[in-house]
Amino acid sequence: MDVAKGEQHGAGMVTARPRPQWGSCPSGVAMKTLSVLAMAGWLTSLAPAALAAPDLVILVRHAEKAAEPGNDPALSPEGAQRAQALADALKGLRVSTIITTQYRRTRDTAAPLAQALGLQPQVIETRKGDMPGHVQQVADTVRAQSGTVVVVGHSNTVTPLLAALGGPKLAELCETSFQHLFLWQPPGGWARLSYGAPGQPPTPGCL
Repeated sequence: MDVAKGEQHGAGMVTARPRPQWGSCPSGVAMKTLSVLAMAGWLTSLAPAALAAPDLVILVRHAEKAAEPGNDPALSPEGAQRAQALADALKGLRVSTIITTQYRRTRDTAAPLAQALGLQPQVIETRKGDMPGHVQQVADTVRAQSGTVVVVGHSNTVTPLLAALGGPKLAELCETSFQHLFLWQPPGGWARLSYGAPGQPPTPGCL
């Protein structure tokens, strides 16, 4: 499975250097296809700077969910493949913490990576009617960590969390968008990538 390199923004351009620099870039950078292993190597180049405060944070939405009744479906076969693609892309990193919500789709998305790294994901439950409070709780938890943190969330939590951590305020993810992966490295470096199978084209008002 391929991943696609996307936008990179911040105080210096991301490069494959021992101490990476993040740089400004225009929005809408042309997408360049990379192998999963190449992505893992590119992200690993960020790890030395991320091991000390401030952390490197990786934000993703859960993978595709099955069409099951109720509000806690498992992953679909496509989602299971995407979860494995996430593990393949990130298992080369020195991830210290994985955070999910209580919902099975986030836990199942994180499971292959957690198993590969021998980590027990930390569950932060969402609260009905208080999504901003949940996002703030996750942001506070992330800031208390060291090393590289992976957060698996939902379409309405991923970009709000990026903003809560100090990143840009972006539209929420479309209901059909599962491929986005956001990197955040304080004080102002961020990137948006795609991983796994290509996603559906966005609809107006969402990513």
